[in-house]
Amino acid sequence: MNNVRWASALVFAAVVAVAPPAAGQLKVAVVDSTEAIRLSEEAKAFLAQVQADMEPESADLRALRDEIIALEQKITDEGDVMSDEEKRNAAKDIENKRIDLDFGAKKLEKALQDKQAELLETISPKVRAVVNDMVELERFDLVFERRNVGYVNPKHDITAKVTEKLNERYAEDS
Repeated sequence: MNNVRWASALVFAAVVAVAPPAAGQLKVAVVDSTEAIRLSEEAKAFLAQVQADMEPESADLRALRDEIIALEQKITDEGDVMSDEEKRNAAKDIENKRIDLDFGAKKLEKALQDKQAELLETISPKVRAVVNDMVELERFDLVFERRNVGYVNPKHDITAKVTEKLNERYAEDS
């Protein structure tokens, strides 16, 4: 029995002696890749170009929406003096314009999603490269994606540094 206690004490002492330095040496970081991309100058420039490219379609949709509002207002204002046929035609016209508006909005939304996917496809490898460089430079043992972690002390969050490095590389490439 005495040997068991002595062996347990020895194991405990060894664990206590080894654990603090090992835990102290572990260097952990967290990055929010999506946020780093969103805040990058490359993403901002890309999305500004996408918005400029999609402006004609957006303007058409706004004009269509304004036509619907005008027709609805006309029915409200002149409904008492309109014939039943005129009311039906105006209602049908509104319905057709709403269908066109919904279709156009979905088409524009799909085009925007496609462009966002293109952006992620373009920038994600750059984010990985920046993170890999930071791992080597700062000698991180673990880097977690922010969405996979419940709580992070802000001192371990390297998102701003990743964005900064992305911006530096973008400036060099431009």
